[in-house]
Amino acid sequence: MSGHAPWACMPGQSRGRLYPEPGGEVRGPRDAFQRDRDRVIHSISFRRLRHKTQVFLAPDGDHFRVRLTHSLEVAQIGRTIARALGLNEDLTEALCLAHDIGHPPFGHAGEDALEHALAGVGGFDHNGHTLRTLTMLEHPYPAWRGLNLTWDTLEGLAKHNGPIARPEWALAAADAEFPLELETWPSLEAQVAAIADDIAYDNHDIDDGLRAGLLTLDQMMALPMVADGWRRVEKQFPGVPAKRLVGELIRSQIGAMANDLIAATRARLDGSGIESVADVRAAGRCLAAFSDAMRDDERALKRFMYANLYHHPSQLAAAEAAHGVVAGLFAAYAADATLMPAEWRDALPAEEPWRSRHIADFIAGMTDRYAVTRYREAVGPIALPEGF
Repeated sequence: MSGHAPWACMPGQSRGRLYPEPGGEVRGPRDAFQRDRDRVIHSISFRRLRHKTQVFLAPDGDHFRVRLTHSLEVAQIGRTIARALGLNEDLTEALCLAHDIGHPPFGHAGEDALEHALAGVGGFDHNGHTLRTLTMLEHPYPAWRGLNLTWDTLEGLAKHNGPIARPEWALAAADAEFPLELETWPSLEAQVAAIADDIAYDNHDIDDGLRAGLLTLDQMMALPMVADGWRRVEKQFPGVPAKRLVGELIRSQIGAMANDLIAATRARLDGSGIESVADVRAAGRCLAAFSDAMRDDERALKRFMYANLYHHPSQLAAAEAAHGVVAGLFAAYAADATLMPAEWRDALPAEEPWRSRHIADFIAGMTDRYAVTRYREAVGPIALPEGF
């Protein structure tokens, strides 16, 4: 498919930015979505992803993925799919690169700790915090708060997993300031970004799990999709050691999932009556999705990964320690605000819920290793599992 499809988002038709930007100051020949992508890449929050957990907490191995490398891999997959479907590649890439910016240190363990700490004041959700970070907490420009991204990018980040009936407080605040039509499905670019995320971590977590020794190829053969792929790889490269074939297995699975998504999405769009981005948002269903067979295989893979990798005893021990770090930091700062750096301490609101949310903003922005350092300074020594 060449050129842009009629259901692609086009920068010239963007709903614009919350804060109007003066004309004549465009830095280079970039359109609105290209500028959004570049603002994400140049943000402090994006740079911090290099020291935030993907699967392995504060990994001591140089070859394991972190949030930053994961986001880059998602963007590569997302762009490939967007190009094949005639979608806007730059918007897709911006959404892929920014989708994890709201994650606190230590991944889901850190998020669980902040959710518990903020239970009485609205809780914590990493997706809502992504919007909060990009619209409030990042402030590199002198004329406005946040990165001032286009409506189209913010909408895609807010609801890339579908409509939101009951947004939590951070997302609700972003929506109140710049209404994002949370009750509708997002653009196809956002739908593609969401499934590119699944394709990336489904397969790259296998790679990291095998590298770490927490998974074995024999275990993986229990999954028909993986077993079939392994037989094809062995047949294509006879006599090559298994260790050297793992990368080929991962690549072939990514390709198979991407090709399935492209074919199934094209089939879903053909004859659907979808002729515009507005039609996509009004469709009432997800249009960018796997075939039924691939969906079932992908769900089986996820169940396997939760049982054998994400809930592996060593992972659970690390998650417990990480939860303690984040919970301990929050308790320490809530009890004694002087333990916070001056810029955060001086801006601390006196009233709830904003006082607790401000403390959570500080902690959520930390990298894994910075959180451990601050814990040791504010709370005291802590014994961490191997790998920290």
